[in-house]
Amino acid sequence: MPPSAAAAPARETAPRTVAEARRALATQLRGAGIEAPELDARILIGHALGVDRAALAAAAARRLTSAEQTTIAALARRRLGREPVARILGVKEFWSLPLRLTAATLVPRPETETVVEAALAAVDARGPRTRPLRLADLGTGSGALLLALLSELKNASGVGTDIAFDALVAARDNARRLGFRCAAFVACDLAAALKGPFDLIVANPPYIASADIERLAPEVRDHDPRAALDGGPDGLDVYRLMAATVPALLGPQGVLAVEIGAGQAAAVGGLFAAAGLATAPPRPDLNGIPRAIVATAS
Repeated sequence: MPPSAAAAPARETAPRTVAEARRALATQLRGAGIEAPELDARILIGHALGVDRAALAAAAARRLTSAEQTTIAALARRRLGREPVARILGVKEFWSLPLRLTAATLVPRPETETVVEAALAAVDARGPRTRPLRLADLGTGSGALLLALLSELKNASGVGTDIAFDALVAARDNARRLGFRCAAFVACDLAAALKGPFDLIVANPPYIASADIERLAPEVRDHDPRAALDGGPDGLDVYRLMAATVPALLGPQGVLAVEIGAGQAAAVGGLFAAAGLATAPPRPDLNGIPRAIVATAS
């Protein structure tokens, strides 16, 4: 037997069918320690093939073309590099709204819907949702909070602010594409360019302590804009700014609803109370973590 033949490595067989590709990708993702490998594999292969979940299942036995195999391999490399699925797809659903993302926007997360729930509960406690309301979303990013609220408050109008112009472009694109003509966008730091009164102000500010950012999951640390994460030495810098500026922008019985990080409820509530706002107990997310604080003008 020639030495070259004895040393020849076994060739790895590429997945030939949709089902084989899905199983192979899930195995790769699981081996890399990625959460929900089966779900990610289904979504990515469906994206590569341009089909929904039902069509993907129906096509399980279909043989892949070489072009499809190449596309799947490219998507797999990105996910194995810990790029989030939402960034690979370029879109993330939030409050049932498909929001397009860019490098300048935070990926909207399910726990942020707690802020929407808390804000709507505060609005409901003060009258019908159908009344005219004026909203502001500070640091709007993709427009997630503002557009979610406008989808529920049919006679409201709102403005989203962001210091990142590229984020405002994404938010404006989402608003136009989804038909929210009552949304406007302004480039400024928090509320610097706004004039009150507002009935409702919401925010998902950066609240990670600077020293903790390097310990975040790589999907967040390496792919979300740092300015949307870094809350300063103790994570509370932006809450201090809001406490100093937002009360003057709230109308009578106006509401401020913000997202908070784990363990920040007492500190943030104290900042808002010291600024003359009445705070309610924090609202927990689905994991039971206090996630949203509502404060009201007297």
